[in-house]
Amino acid sequence: QVQLVESGGGSVQAGDSLTLSCVASGRPFSRYSMAWFRQTPGREREFVADIDYLGERTSYADHVKGRFAISRDNARNTMYLQMNSLKPEDTAIYYCAGDLTDGGIWPRDFGSWGQGTQVTVSS
Repeated sequence: QVQLVESGGGSVQAGDSLTLSCVASGRPFSRYSMAWFRQTPGREREFVADIDYLGERTSYADHVKGRFAISRDNARNTMYLQMNSLKPEDTAIYYCAGDLTDGGIWPRDFGSWGQGTQVTVSS
């Protein structure tokens, strides 16, 4: 499995922006479909966005569409999540995930996970 490490989380005010990063190691990153998920206490891990191995196809959950942007730099083995116009309901632990298959919108679609990074948005 590829090893994944997220960074870039923090505490911000509503309306601010943050960029999360996910650095991969141990396997050819360019072969992996990648995604961002998030989770709050007592709730299931939910899909945020995904990107194919070439970075040519992306998809987003409705609640972040138009505000978040997923991207990747295969030369740097890194995936990003640009988060704009943050809302208090975006508060969660954000996880990056990867898989050699086409991925999907469910946690079970991904075999590799990072440890998560906390994002807190205050009103």
